[in-house]
Amino acid sequence: MYPALAVLKALQEGEGNQWQSDGMDQQPPVDIEALEVLWIGGEGGIEVDLITREEVEFTTIPAAGVHGVGIRVLPGNLWQIIKGFFSARRILKEFQPQVLFFTGGYLAVPVALAGRTIFSRKARPKILVYVPDIEPGLALRLLAQLSDQIAVTVEESMNYFGSQSKIEVTGYPVRSELRLDDKNAARQQLSLAQDLPTLLVFGGSKGARSINKAIIAVLPELLMDIQVVQISGHLDWSEIESIKNGLPSEFQERYHVYPYLYREMGTALSAADIVLSRSGAAVLGEFPFFGIPAILVPYPYAWRYQEVNARYLETSGAAVVLQDDELEEKLLNTIQDLLDDKNQREIMSQTMLSMATPKAAESIADLLHGLASTPSLGRI
Repeated sequence: MYPALAVLKALQEGEGNQWQSDGMDQQPPVDIEALEVLWIGGEGGIEVDLITREEVEFTTIPAAGVHGVGIRVLPGNLWQIIKGFFSARRILKEFQPQVLFFTGGYLAVPVALAGRTIFSRKARPKILVYVPDIEPGLALRLLAQLSDQIAVTVEESMNYFGSQSKIEVTGYPVRSELRLDDKNAARQQLSLAQDLPTLLVFGGSKGARSINKAIIAVLPELLMDIQVVQISGHLDWSEIESIKNGLPSEFQERYHVYPYLYREMGTALSAADIVLSRSGAAVLGEFPFFGIPAILVPYPYAWRYQEVNARYLETSGAAVVLQDDELEEKLLNTIQDLLDDKNQREIMSQTMLSMATPKAAESIADLLHGLASTPSLGRI
């Protein structure tokens, strides 16, 4: 969702309307005023609030996953996909898009199939697929077969595709709301002490229960020497808030908790010395952008995508990886060792920064323009 929002912002701001000269003919400038966007989401999806905030036309279709679901659930999910396909046919016929842009997920499959089957070969919309994780999921592998062009975060992703002629390495599109702030200013904005090492903890928009519990278990030891900013997610928020209120006053001042941060997330990343988090695709773009050393805990039930992401950053020297079942035994020492070793943190920070691709959103926007069938982009 966030990569798509970042690309959408680049399109809206006109950052992507300067055609790249490498590998393509010179084209007339794109009339950005002609841009029309329809966002297709899943019924009951979590993106409704964010998309509404961006004032983008939004509609939904039935959708469900098939990878990793039980045999009793599979028939119902397949029926949802079939219904989603026919809903997508109706929506696309009405909207008449020139380009379809997908960033993964099972919802994209019925939409892509609809786009390939309801239009004549000459009139059908072009398809651009962006692969956020290093290893593409099952849906993205299928979408790649239907696509006209594929964008990937890192070069290593190319190894997962047979044909590499239509693949472009763009980097991960970081949403524009994530601004890099001066560390002192960021800490002041979050009411943090300027002279204490700072650990940022979060597990994604829904939080990560095992990470939350592991931090709670070692809070007394941590707060003796550092300050912690913890984004718990809404599921664990009441427990985290209660624990904070039960701490001694001097520890409460060092323990800053939030259920969720959106626009302030860049401030939190700017203020921190290290970050503890899951290893979803965003770590490949957001952590390099901020140059922040990371302790990554791959979600153990997400196939192996998070594991591959985490090991890529670890092998590069930008992160340390802990398994979920190692948190109780190793978390405290790992945090303390990294905070005590300023030289290692600096090396990790510089490595992270070297992997940043701040113009990734604009690069993907350029690819969308290039796939448009006419010089004036009509709809996406």
